[in-house]
Amino acid sequence: MTPFDFYAACVLGGVFSCGLTHTGLTPLDLLKCNMQANPSKYKSIKGGFAKLVSKHGAGALFTGWLPTLLGYSAQGALKFGFYEFFKLSYSGMLRHTNGEENRTLIYLAGSASAEFIADIALCPFEAVKIRVQTQSDFTKGFMEVLAEILAVEGFNGLYKGLLPLWGRQIPYTMVKFACYESAVENIYRIALPIPREDCPKAWQLGVSFAAGYIAGISCAVVSHPADNLVSVLNNCNGITVWDAIKKLGVVALLTRGLLLRILMVGTLTGAQHGIYDGFKVFAGMPTRGPPAAMLRKSSQQERG
Repeated sequence: MTPFDFYAACVLGGVFSCGLTHTGLTPLDLLKCNMQANPSKYKSIKGGFAKLVSKHGAGALFTGWLPTLLGYSAQGALKFGFYEFFKLSYSGMLRHTNGEENRTLIYLAGSASAEFIADIALCPFEAVKIRVQTQSDFTKGFMEVLAEILAVEGFNGLYKGLLPLWGRQIPYTMVKFACYESAVENIYRIALPIPREDCPKAWQLGVSFAAGYIAGISCAVVSHPADNLVSVLNNCNGITVWDAIKKLGVVALLTRGLLLRILMVGTLTGAQHGIYDGFKVFAGMPTRGPPAAMLRKSSQQERG
């Protein structure tokens, strides 16, 4: 497989893993955004869903699916593609021995670098999505809201949430990939009796999902305050980050919508890693995880 084929497969895997999962979980995202932006109306998960359905109908639960699909497909392509690129690049800079010893640092640096780029593509779609999802009547679609933002706030209106988006997504992605890689390594080292290369593909994809879910819970908690800020900023005209923090307050900043976000992001991240590795298997590539030689070396070090 050529480098072009490898990165093309990673990019397409990222499109499917992020675009499809985020779009599929649009109802959870819709409720989460409304709990964050309109807490007086949407106070609980069960009551919030009941209010949405009774007022707008079941079809309204997928409000915002188009900017979600477009934005997270673009973000997934760049996030996974550049993560693989930066991971290999940083490993090469540290060379073989140092790369193995500092692999967690490589995962953190590679994921942060990739997410920085990916969020530039995501930000305009996220701004439109939140406005579509938090308007009171859900009657305006993607193009209408996009035109409104450009007319009232100009191009800057699409990127005013970029700083908190970076604040949400970069720590999220760093934890997402570093925890995932660590969880995969430990599952193969402790829970499974045979190396990854000898496991059936179904087992390998099961490990990918389980490790992704573990990582998802961790990164949901880390990124939640910034997620609250993104929702408030993109729901209000002319508001600054500091204004949004004061509007929320510290307790709400840390906790509002957190349980729903843990449920959403855990499922989302597990599914993303499962789909991504599933696509890699389809393309004739191995799933992610430590090679047998690394596991043997780790076991020898523990015994020594």
